[in-house]
Amino acid sequence: MTESPAIHGTFVIDRHYPAPVARVFAAFADPQRKKSWFAASDTHEIVAFESDLRVGGIERLHYRFGPDTPFPGAILTNEGQYHDVIPERRIVTASRMAIEGKPISVALVTIELSPANGGTDVTLIFQGVFFEGADGPDMRKGGWEVVLDRLGESLAA
Repeated sequence: MTESPAIHGTFVIDRHYPAPVARVFAAFADPQRKKSWFAASDTHEIVAFESDLRVGGIERLHYRFGPDTPFPGAILTNEGQYHDVIPERRIVTASRMAIEGKPISVALVTIELSPANGGTDVTLIFQGVFFEGADGPDMRKGGWEVVLDRLGESLAA
């Protein structure tokens, strides 16, 4: 039996939000605010979410896929740790994602914030490895684009 090779992927997403850096950083730092734009979705039910934004802090997201998804009823877990946090400037996390306990990816995500044009520029750098049964770099990038769009909507509210 031949094993499929792991697939490595890196991508960068840039966004500009017409909100001050402090407000954008707060959207990452406050667990309830982050849950509303990062974890909540009409495609799944949140089983657990916690986020402790500090070096060594943990972030956990567990959700059950909805009926109209590729894995109806399955539990997805994304568990990570914050490795670098510079308030209003940078957040670095390393995380492991699994479906029904089977690992599908490991990722390093860096989020950089900087004041620009009366608002905030956000750059997300994703570096990951995807295992058998994973979504892959293109789909993960699409997922992050949706999440960052939702962040923008939450900042505009």
